[in-house]
Amino acid sequence: MSSTIFIQTPFQSKSLNKSLNTHFVPSFKLPVSLSFKPRTAAFSKRVHIRAGLIEPDGGKLVDLHVSEPERELKKREAASLPKVKLTPIDVQWVHVLSEGWASPLTGFMRESEFLQTLHFNSLRLDDGSFVNMSVPIVLAIDDLQKASIGESDRVALLDSDDKLIAILTDIEIYKHPKEERIARTWGTTAPGLPYVEETITNAGNWLIGGDLEVIAPIKYNDGLDRFRLSPVELRKEFERRNADAVFAFQLRNPVHNGHALLMTDTRRRLLEMGYKNPILLLHPLGGYTKADDVPLSWRMKQHEKVLEDGVLDPETTVVSIFPSPMHYAGPTEVQWHAKARINAGANFYIVGRDPAGMGHPVDKRDLYDADHGKKVLSMAPGLERLNILPFRVAAYDKTQGKMAFFDPSRAQDFLFISGTKVSFLTI
Repeated sequence: MSSTIFIQTPFQSKSLNKSLNTHFVPSFKLPVSLSFKPRTAAFSKRVHIRAGLIEPDGGKLVDLHVSEPERELKKREAASLPKVKLTPIDVQWVHVLSEGWASPLTGFMRESEFLQTLHFNSLRLDDGSFVNMSVPIVLAIDDLQKASIGESDRVALLDSDDKLIAILTDIEIYKHPKEERIARTWGTTAPGLPYVEETITNAGNWLIGGDLEVIAPIKYNDGLDRFRLSPVELRKEFERRNADAVFAFQLRNPVHNGHALLMTDTRRRLLEMGYKNPILLLHPLGGYTKADDVPLSWRMKQHEKVLEDGVLDPETTVVSIFPSPMHYAGPTEVQWHAKARINAGANFYIVGRDPAGMGHPVDKRDLYDADHGKKVLSMAPGLERLNILPFRVAAYDKTQGKMAFFDPSRAQDFLFISGTKVSFLTI
């Protein structure tokens, strides 16, 4: 669901190669070689902090853009290649892949990558290590497109206006197991799943994978491209601001007062832990969303206003758009959201109640257990380096007339209300 007032964030499990035990005790192994006694009584061990941004998955960010001097040559090459038309959501995935959000992935998934993602939520690297990868990033084609490709090992990818977007090389075509993909990604095959209806139900029966050569950076020309910072650009901005920690917060609706309380308190807690300049990455999702979510343009206007009014400090906040489409796949998808932020330089991730969830498309209930997202993040393979902060519950304090952290000793003074209502209340 969209409300994230009740922030409940566990600590990661460190037990990838043993039993996956969820650790809900605040024991940190953080990515400045400073050791100190924690000030909070709940912290039972010493905290080790080291400065610098977290390394991307695989040790290096992927950049799939063709260099500017090569662009005309690639365009001439593409003219003689079989063509595959991309949907707007396909283009969003090209954007995601091209900038390295899915590093170390270098293109649309081949079958081995698809199967590892579907069954293991991770990819095994050449050195035997694992990185998290929980949602398939694939390109579907139909029988006619497959026939037109024939024996070619490369195809040109065009947008809906026949503009060349990329060349897909060293391709592999394999069957598109739609039912299995849906069942394993969403945990249900119930009708009415927004992303499924938009991209899978009527898609082709084949998937085509390969390495991408993206002709030029993806631009949308909607007045918001200035907010679409790549992982490389975000890391440069964090370094420019001398960040020694980056904590990311994703949302797909406007910032409300519960969110603001959480984000400002998170920075306070990081300062207490010994960090000198933790920077907030306020990172709204900017790809496909379902029809009843607030449009991106309105969300960005509101986010700008939040900074302008000083609700969040512009000196310690970076607002940027995350270009990924939204699956609404709950605990499976929240792993993708977290993994992508590692590649952007974040070493802390705030996760709320029912992350990436939605109402069941048929029954009148939530599709996922509201606590499963945070529990899964605490033990997901490949996310061991990411720190999930312990939660505090925010609610509307009637005695103060604003959002505050819930005090069980005076529970009668608090109202637990929807995110929509919270947006109209003052901090």
